[in-house]
Amino acid sequence: MEAVQVESDVGRAVGLLGGEKAIHARVRNAMDAHEVLLKGLPADALLHLVSAVTFLERGDALKKAIGLSLRTLQRHKAKSAPRLLSVEQSNRAWRFAEIFAHAIDVMGGEEAAEIWMNKPAIGLSNRKPVDLLATSAGVEAVEEYLTRLEYGVYA
Repeated sequence: MEAVQVESDVGRAVGLLGGEKAIHARVRNAMDAHEVLLKGLPADALLHLVSAVTFLERGDALKKAIGLSLRTLQRHKAKSAPRLLSVEQSNRAWRFAEIFAHAIDVMGGEEAAEIWMNKPAIGLSNRKPVDLLATSAGVEAVEEYLTRLEYGVYA
C-alpha cells in the first residue's frame, strides 16, 4: 500500500509541474524524481506550476514557496533557450507540488487548497501554510498538519 501512495504522490507532483513534456523525463517513482531533481528541473516546469497555482504570482508567495522572486521567474520566461533550475530550486518546486497536490486531495479541490494555503491555520500556530515552506521544519509541519486533517485528527 505504501508504494502505491508514493507512486500517486509522484504522479500528482509531475502533473502540477506540467507532466513529462515539461519535465523532459519519464518520472514514475521517487528514484526517477530524485535523478531529475539532481539534474535540475527545466524552467518550463516551474512556469507551468506557477500558471496552474495562480496565487504563486501574487505578492511574495513564490518567494516563500519556491525561493524565487517574481522578477527571476520573468527572466526565466524571457529566455528563449531551455534553462534548468538549481538543485535547491528544483527540490523546493517539487516539494511545493507534492504539498499542494496533497492539499487538493484533503481540501477537495484546487480553489479550496489555494484558500487553505493562504489562510492562518490553528494547527500551525495561526500561521499560513505558504509562510512555512521556506524551511524544511516548516514543510514538515505543513505536511504533518495536512495528514492530521486528512485523517480527522485536528489537535
